[in-house]
Amino acid sequence: MITKSYLTNLVYKVNGAAIEVHKTIGPGLLESVYHQCLKYELFKRNINFVSEMKVPIQYKEIYFETDLRCDLLVEGCLIVELKSVNKIEPIFEAKLLSYMKLLNIAEGLMINFNVLNIYRDGQKTYVNELYRDLPA
Repeated sequence: MITKSYLTNLVYKVNGAAIEVHKTIGPGLLESVYHQCLKYELFKRNINFVSEMKVPIQYKEIYFETDLRCDLLVEGCLIVELKSVNKIEPIFEAKLLSYMKLLNIAEGLMINFNVLNIYRDGQKTYVNELYRDLPA
């Protein structure tokens, strides 16, 4: 069973990996570069993940595959969306929240590497409303 403390700890570990990537190569590169580096850091930390996972759609009574892909699904319970942009736009947040809903995932983490201080300005956690009352 997933608990709030498990998710908090997992977010902490993923953020630590992202900070290591940012500290090592800095801001201003392509998202794909950060994606590869973060996958390496997660692997080194023995954190399970799926990269570029297809997001299926269930629309009313039909179910179909799509070309939608979340950047990382970590430990089966955390979606990580990576960006390297000047500003996180509302549509990026809406996309992450939609992925969380479609995949029935408890939390999402948006990481923007295009900032000077990734710890302060580059990460934000989102909670799926269905999971607001997880056990501690």
